[in-house]
Amino acid sequence: MIEPKKLNIPHESPLVPEKLSLTDKFQFKCHKGIACFNKCCHGIDIILTPYDIIRLKNHFKIDSNEFLAKYTVPFEMDGHGMPGVKFKEKKDEKACQFLTDEGCSVYENRPVACRYYALGLMSMRAVNSPTDEDHYFIVKEDHCLGHQEDTVQTIGEYRTDQGVDEYDEINREWRQIILKKRSSGPAVGQPSKRSFQMYFMASYNIDYFKNFVLSDGFKKIYKMDDSFYQQMEKDELALFKFAFKFLKQVLFGEVTIPLHANAIEERMKHKPKVMSNDKSAVDYDATLID
Repeated sequence: MIEPKKLNIPHESPLVPEKLSLTDKFQFKCHKGIACFNKCCHGIDIILTPYDIIRLKNHFKIDSNEFLAKYTVPFEMDGHGMPGVKFKEKKDEKACQFLTDEGCSVYENRPVACRYYALGLMSMRAVNSPTDEDHYFIVKEDHCLGHQEDTVQTIGEYRTDQGVDEYDEINREWRQIILKKRSSGPAVGQPSKRSFQMYFMASYNIDYFKNFVLSDGFKKIYKMDDSFYQQMEKDELALFKFAFKFLKQVLFGEVTIPLHANAIEERMKHKPKVMSNDKSAVDYDATLID
């Protein structure tokens, strides 16, 4: 039997097999003068969250579509094809593309995965549970000397110091969508290809999603007032939160966004145009996904 606070992890894993809470303490510090400085930025896969992309694309003053094309590659997060996004590596070397001799060139806007190191986050949700439960664990890799430093802090203190709280709070609804999809299993069925396309757009391509929400096709389907569209145009975080509300409706049928009374009939009327590759009709049709 596994002890209550133990994780079943292979013995060669860098993960320390013990679940930790926010009040548990651990010994670690990373700084520029340490001998292993920058080694953790080599040979890694950095998986990006939606808020990571917003912070980084704003850092470079480009839109999300350009950021995705220039700095990321897509991958499948599970066996059902749920799409994810991770950093490209530097050409000819397995290192983060933003790594310099002085350290991280995007440090103030670095992804949440980098902020967490040398901790890991494990979120779990029991079947039929409306909430998720967070646990933490220590990551000890052979190259890392930070665990030999004298600094001792609680998990909560380290999270605050690294700016993790903001990222986790903003990404929380997105994480809940992932957990619900995984915990529900066959109960929610296999999402369609179009559902995954909408998931990718709403999660990772926020500027494209903004154009989608402000389109005439969207307005013909969803019954929203003028103040909503004004907010979506000006407030990126409000748009971000609405994206997850939209995804819950797309993926799980949680209908919280009101439809015009004749939306279904109008959609069916435009079905022939979808088959004829009429782009405006395809965009229009995409607002109602099975």
